[in-house]
Amino acid sequence: MFGFKIITQYEKGIVFRFGRALPGTRDPGLTWVNPFTDRLRKVNMQIIAAAVPGQEAITRDNVTLRVDAVVYYRVVDPLKAIINVQNYAYAVSQVAQTSLRSVIGQSNMDQLLSERDKVNAHLKEVIDAPTEGPWGVRVERVEVKDVSLPESMKRSMSRQAEAERERRARIISADGEYQASKKLAAAAAVMAADPAALQLRLLQTVVEVAAERNSTLVMPVPVELLRFFDRVGPAAAAQPSAGQAQDTDAPPTLPAPAITVPASLPGDAALTAPVNSAPKTPAAV
Repeated sequence: MFGFKIITQYEKGIVFRFGRALPGTRDPGLTWVNPFTDRLRKVNMQIIAAAVPGQEAITRDNVTLRVDAVVYYRVVDPLKAIINVQNYAYAVSQVAQTSLRSVIGQSNMDQLLSERDKVNAHLKEVIDAPTEGPWGVRVERVEVKDVSLPESMKRSMSRQAEAERERRARIISADGEYQASKKLAAAAAVMAADPAALQLRLLQTVVEVAAERNSTLVMPVPVELLRFFDRVGPAAAAQPSAGQAQDTDAPPTLPAPAITVPASLPGDAALTAPVNSAPKTPAAV
């Protein structure tokens, strides 16, 4: 009743005298104002966390998303916050919603899901541009809280992730087989240089099989014997086939026809006599 006012530590006071704001602000603590001519307005200087309602928008790659965000801001100039804007909290909320829709339209779906830091920084710059200068409100931080995807898009992404995992598994398996084949080729070269090494490896395999299954009897066959059968088999199969082809391809031989020469003809006429001609009897006179 005597004009004494208390300003809390996190607040600052602005005095209006006859409707005009006095220069400067009142600091926290006990202060006095003229109860007849002055009015005191307190401004909260704490950081305010405002939830931005979910906004549905279409990304640059034509995917419909619903994004929720949180804006952290505080008043840095009480005079501008009280004089230049009617309700700075409501104004910041509206700017955050429109800016969020704008940023979603300029970004791809992959950026919103994987590059949150870049999206948050860009969103902070967009919201802070119209608020700090004219309104005296500084945006400290903006974070995208949730990104809601359609069910069809979730199924497509799960199939994509499964295919990617399968591709990596096949590449790793093929790489392992390639490295194993190189080692086996090197081992084969060493064994080929020393035949005793191949026999030792064969005996080691027999020992391993006997250790696993004691009831199994293994009879090793020398590799040289198998190679001998490999060389002999095709050669033996090629010889009969060649003989059969020679017999079947030769033309059949036909017996020559018999030539008879009449005895009554002279010797030199036998060369010109017709084949199988019969002697003619002279006509009776």
